[in-house]
Amino acid sequence: MLKHILSVLLLASLTACQSLYTTPISLTELQGNWHIDSIRGKAVTDYSPAQLTFAADGKLSGNNSCNNFFGSYQLDGKMLTLKPAGSTMKACIDELMAQEQNVMHLLPKVTTAAYNDGKLLLLGSKSKVLLTLSRR
Repeated sequence: MLKHILSVLLLASLTACQSLYTTPISLTELQGNWHIDSIRGKAVTDYSPAQLTFAADGKLSGNNSCNNFFGSYQLDGKMLTLKPAGSTMKACIDELMAQEQNVMHLLPKVTTAAYNDGKLLLLGSKSKVLLTLSRR
C-alpha cells in the first residue's frame, strides 16, 4: 500500500513539474525582443548583449553575445523550431565568444517554448531548459 501511495505522489510531482514547461506560448506572447538571461541554467555575462527578436513574419534575429545573427522560426502549437541562417563574424573577448558558441549551438536544439513567471523558456528534448529569456 505504501509503495502504491509513493508511486502516486511521485507521478503527481513529475506531472506538476512537466506541466510548468508544457504550457504552450501564443505567437503574440512570443513576438518581440527577449534578452537571454541564462544558458542551461548558467547566468550570462553581466555585460552580454545576447538577445532574440521574434518578428511577426517568422523572421528570427538577435545578438548571440558577440555577433548579430538572423534566421527564421516556426511556432506550431507548443512546438518551436529555430533556424539560424547566418551571422556577422567579428571577434570579441573570449568569454563572450564562448557564450556565443553556446547560444548558436543551442538554438537549433529548441523544440518547445513556454512562458512562466514572466520568463520565456526555450526547451529542448525531455523538456530541458536550454535558454531562459526576459523582455527588455
